[in-house]
Amino acid sequence: MKKVKSKVYSKKIRSAVFISGRGTNFKSLVDFSKKKYSPINIKLLITDNKKAKGIIFAKKNNIKFKYFNYKNSHRSETKILKLLKKNNINFIMLAGFMKILSEKFIKKFNKKIVNIHPSLLPKYKGLNTHQKVLKNKDKFSGCTVHFVSKKLDSGKIILQKRVKVFRKDNKLKLQKRILKIENKIYPLAIKKIFS
Repeated sequence: MKKVKSKVYSKKIRSAVFISGRGTNFKSLVDFSKKKYSPINIKLLITDNKKAKGIIFAKKNNIKFKYFNYKNSHRSETKILKLLKKNNINFIMLAGFMKILSEKFIKKFNKKIVNIHPSLLPKYKGLNTHQKVLKNKDKFSGCTVHFVSKKLDSGKIILQKRVKVFRKDNKLKLQKRILKIENKIYPLAIKKIFS
């Protein structure tokens, strides 16, 4: 993995993070955003899960958060776009957000959206990546940070990191090991985008 040269940002990009669960990548992005060489300033957390653990971390860090129930995805996306506009958000990071953004949303936002995926794309798009890796007896798995496009998990790759798969691995062991790497490479990918 190449080291990305650090530069100090006087004006940071107003950003939002979308999550559905634990929010470990959200936490790592918030920690990263506080550093002077980080290009982002996280102003908003969006979630489709009112019990998402990431909300607790948002509260601790005085980051605005908003829950959307997604019963009607079109209505939710319309409300989200209004909220992003109101908060002058120019960059979105998806971090374990379990809803697929529509093509209409991606076009209307019209700025950079990135996602982190727990496989070595283009392998194993979508869900259940760890089960697929173990079922196919792959020697390596990993994670990928990529731009979001209208096709699921198909946008341009920004950064990838391989993780060795061991014989004794089960879904949980592999997931934990990959998640640790996700937390490290997501900030590196953000630096790469804006360097």
